[in-house]
Amino acid sequence: MARSPHLFSVFHTARHIFSHIGVTLLAVGIAFSLPMLAQFILFTWWPKVEDNSQLLMINEIIFAAVLVMLFNLFLSAREGRLSHRMNRLVSLVHVRRENSWFSRWTDRKLLDRITGTRDVSVMSITGYDTFVSQRRRLNNVIDNSYELRVMLMNPYGAGAMRRVQSLGDPAPLLETYCQETAATIDRLAGLAAAGKQVTLKFYDAPPFWNLIVTGEYVWVQYCHDGHELKDQQEYVFALLRDKPTQGLFSAFYVHFLNQWSDPLHPEYDFATRQLIYRNDKGNEVKRLPFPPPLREECSERREPVMLAG
Repeated sequence: MARSPHLFSVFHTARHIFSHIGVTLLAVGIAFSLPMLAQFILFTWWPKVEDNSQLLMINEIIFAAVLVMLFNLFLSAREGRLSHRMNRLVSLVHVRRENSWFSRWTDRKLLDRITGTRDVSVMSITGYDTFVSQRRRLNNVIDNSYELRVMLMNPYGAGAMRRVQSLGDPAPLLETYCQETAATIDRLAGLAAAGKQVTLKFYDAPPFWNLIVTGEYVWVQYCHDGHELKDQQEYVFALLRDKPTQGLFSAFYVHFLNQWSDPLHPEYDFATRQLIYRNDKGNEVKRLPFPPPLREECSERREPVMLAG
């Protein structure tokens, strides 16, 4: 049975309390077990004091406090080293938080290193934050790339309905999804007209991850049912060139490739505004208009509300 977050927090707090108590008792025990050292400090540093039990006690308490500090520094350094080792194992290089200035500064430093990316792969909900708005600040990366592979959630499918039902009132959210998706399609059409190789596909299942692969980095956000994308932290995993199978970059990139190659996901034709369905051999089997005729009212051009991602 899984522990509740509250119970886990209680155990975590109790663990820290008992660890500090243990370190303190150990330090005090060491201090009182070394009376010769305490006497040396007392009669060397204060030679005029011959017999002062209170001052001796103060020296032992100070010595215990110093030991506590040294033990805490040792434990903190050990935890930091373990954390660095774990981050190295999973190839985590950055955690993006919207309200953190340090995160924004690290964002800029990271984006400066990947502006020369040849291809960008995106699996998103509407793609609005990535291609249209300035929220993600990936415009330079996208503009300098050559090939774009994009997968978006079909706002007219069953998966979109299930997602909006898990988030709130379905009608306004669906309309926002339609508007943001239409704006992303227009942006991608403009990039294709500018000479970039752009391929757009749609998936119908409720999304689980929001993925952006920029060269040797993958940006990951959790976005399953009941979780707004804008409220989730974004994790960046890097490809380890010396150990390409190590870390989570390969796992998320393979997940994208598996979804991309699935014939169940139709490809969007920018010229005819149709979805092209293919069989397992890659042969075209049918075409359907996008948006569907009965849902064209959703594609009216309004100013989208930044919601999905």
